Parts: sequence; C-alpha cells; structure tokens
Amino acid sequence: MPDFDVIVVGAGPAGSSAALVLARAGRKVCLVERGPFPGSKNMYGGVVYGRILDTLIPGWWEEAPIQRWVTRRATMLMTDTQALTVDYRTDAWAGPPYNGATAYRPDFDSWLAGKAVDAGATLVCETVAKGLLREGDRPDGAIVGVRTDRPDGDLTAPLVIACDGVNSFLAKEAGLYGEVDPANYTVGVKETVALPRETIEQRFNVRDRDGVDFEILGCTQGIPGGGFLYTNLDTVAVGVVLKVPSLAAQSLRPEEIIARMKAHSAIAPLLEGGEVKEYSAHLIPEAGYDMIPELAGDGMLVAGDAAALCLAAGIWLEGVNFAIGSGIAAGEAATEALTRGDVSAAGLAGYRARLDANFVMKDHKKLRRAAHVIMGERNQLHYPQIACNIVEDMFRVENPDPKPGLRRIVQREVKRSGLRVRDLMRDARDGMRSFG
Repeated sequence: MPDFDVIVVGAGPAGSSAALVLARAGRKVCLVERGPFPGSKNMYGGVVYGRILDTLIPGWWEEAPIQRWVTRRATMLMTDTQALTVDYRTDAWAGPPYNGATAYRPDFDSWLAGKAVDAGATLVCETVAKGLLREGDRPDGAIVGVRTDRPDGDLTAPLVIACDGVNSFLAKEAGLYGEVDPANYTVGVKETVALPRETIEQRFNVRDRDGVDFEILGCTQGIPGGGFLYTNLDTVAVGVVLKVPSLAAQSLRPEEIIARMKAHSAIAPLLEGGEVKEYSAHLIPEAGYDMIPELAGDGMLVAGDAAALCLAAGIWLEGVNFAIGSGIAAGEAATEALTRGDVSAAGLAGYRARLDANFVMKDHKKLRRAAHVIMGERNQLHYPQIACNIVEDMFRVENPDPKPGLRRIVQREVKRSGLRVRDLMRDARDGMRSFG
C-alpha cells in the first residue's frame, strides 16, 4: 500500500492550497518542504491579492499575518534625473474584504501551510524531493512517489503534485517541459530596508495599516525589466526585476542597479537612514501563457511557479494569487481523479478544465502579449524619457517666450527621440491589443 494518496512537493502557496483542499476531502496527503519551515526560502517583490482566499478560508483577513493593506498604487516612469508618477489611492481598499496586502512570505506561507496541517495534511520539512519514483524502477514505469534526500526516505503515492518552484526538476523529469528558453525568465532581486514605522508612514503619507506599492519603469540601466518598492510595517522592500540574458550580457551586478535606483532623487528621500536587513533573489517565469508546460501527465500535476503561472504584465504583477488558484484547482482535480481511480493524464484533465474556467488561465490568455510589449526596447529605453520630457516641457515657464502648446511639445520630443511615427502607432496598437 502507498504511504499517501497524494504527495505535494513544495509548501508555498500553491502546494499548501492543494494540500488543504485534499485534506479537507479526506485524502491522506503529504506536503514536502525543502526548507526548515514553509516560506523560509521564498522571496517575492510584490503584493498578495487575497480574493481567491475568500472561499477557501472565509474571513482570512482577520487572521492572516499581513503587514499592510495596500491603499495606494503608483506607477513611476524614471530617467537618470526625472520621475513621472501616476499615483492612485482609495479608502475602499482600507477595509474588508481588502484588495491587496504586503506580507512576509515566511509568515504567510507558514500560516497557509498550517491550515493544511490543521485539516489533516502531514508536513515534512527539511526534505528535498530529488526525483520521481517509478514502478519497477523503469524509466517508463508509472509514477509511484518521490525519492528524497533522507536515508530510507522514499515517499509513495499514486499521484504527485509538483509545486517545487520555477525551475521544477520534477516537472522536467516527467517530460512536461519542452526546451527551456532563458529569454522567458527574469531574476528578481530585493533588499529589505528597516525604518521606524512612524518614519515610513510620514514619508509615504499613510497611517495605521495602510501601505503603498510602487512599480517603476526605466530604472534598470538599459536592461529590460523594472523596479518595485512597497511598504511593510517597519521595513521597505525595494528591488528590480531583470531579463536574464540581458543581465548576463553586461557588466553591472543586480545590487549595483538597486543602489543606483535607491540613489535617485525620487527614491532616496524615502529610504534615507534605512538599514538593509535582507538581500535575496529568485527566478521568475516572465513569459506567461507562452511558457506554460503540460500541466498534467500520468500520475503528475504541476501548479504555481512550477507551471509558470505567474502574471508579469506591466502594471499587473501577480503571483501568489495565481499560485493559490492553481493549487486549489489541482487539489480538486486530484480528489476527483482519486475518487474515480484514474490518475492518468486523461483522468487528471479536470485540472486544465478548471484553470481554463477561472481567472488563472483567462487572465494569462488575455494578457498573453503584455510581457513582450512591456519588455520591448522602446518601452524600456525611449518612452520613459519621452514622457518625462513632455511633462517637464509642459510645466517649464520660459517667459518672455509663450507656451509652445502640447502638440508642438509632443512632436518635438518624438523627433528628438529618433523614433518614427509608424513605430509609435505600432506600439500603441500592440499595447491596445495586449491589454485589451
């Protein structure tokens, strides 16, 4: 007899959500985590969007370990000496059911994994799943569990759910990934800067548990990517996301790029006097829908970052909610397949059907081209400069010369940039198609 009905590898949001659904359904599930506790090795540079938790854990906001509720979103276009910011805030996001929140992943992931354990899942930490167990030890044998780095630590089950991160060795071993293209990945690098709580609230113009999320374009020294900055209770997270091949092709290190962004006149006053408490980095699946692998195989499902289900589409930078959504769908599909006694790829087809029917795949399809548009050369190198120059010219007073008028300013800046009108029209068209 197998040890478990299902083995879930990775106790991040995807894995814990899948384990929670399975445990509530009465299934014997093992949640395997390589770190000393869930979230200990997880890093992210963004916001937790919790709507997907409403049905899984009703009233989750009353107990989840949240740092701040994001009531202010800002998008900044930056050059070496300029910054143009679209800043939005709303009181509607300051109360239940809330829109987004900042959190420390070790706290949040441990809390969510604890829910799975409370429901009956077995959590095994400090254990690395080194590979798949197959029936008869044959390469073509049915998957019957995972091999771990513990002595006599093989775990058996008729079904494995791989939630083992962006570079999923289990999904690759199962043959669910094709050729890996480095251009589909970015590396996210983050510093956590400590500041007194009252200082953060004064500088970012918030109070109580309200928080701020900044997304920044034009801060990556010519490398395709972007920056971010968001507030916790007594720390500020600041970092960059960088295209892997472009980063490898030049001499700047990620910490140098962050240092230059922190020194910018629009950012430096916000972080002045802060002490760096943490530096971390991780790989991000940036290409969205175009890099999603096969999601189900015989005896195997893939969810979360392991399935490239991370939305990196300009102003929409989301990951935790897609991990939870895919984890829930995986848990439901696994429960259904086990009940029917069919864990073949065909028997697990309900997983893809669930993803197609909810926001996970619909949003990825809708914004399929957005990442490619945002990472384009003109969006990265030219448009922040053009936009900042246009605004600077609009507000510059050059008496006794009269104001030139907006049309003339725009024409002048476009001409100065060296771009052709047809390039602008094509980018506008692609942008409408990508974000429409």
